[in-house]
Amino acid sequence: MKKLENITRHAEVSEKAIERYLARQVKAIGGVCLKYSNANMAGYPDRLVCLPGGRVAWVELKSKGRKPTKIQAARMAELEGMGHEVHTVDTRQGVDGLVSAWREER
Repeated sequence: MKKLENITRHAEVSEKAIERYLARQVKAIGGVCLKYSNANMAGYPDRLVCLPGGRVAWVELKSKGRKPTKIQAARMAELEGMGHEVHTVDTRQGVDGLVSAWREER
């Protein structure tokens, strides 16, 4: 029974689960959550979020408690240095806070 609980808990806090949740929440507020992947440029955030009103944000998703790697941190700092909005999220609550802030700032 303990093993099943661990699997269920992991499914709630895994990067993929949080990523799917982000995509649903962004869609619910009228935005699109694009998967970003570029084999030649490693380390960029996982998702590019395009919101109503022309707002765009990068989001790096992590499993609960995980932190960006050194290359990811460097890429995020590079984007922030150019004036881009960049976030790291590792929980559904983090997604909720981010989406709530976006909703309020419209």
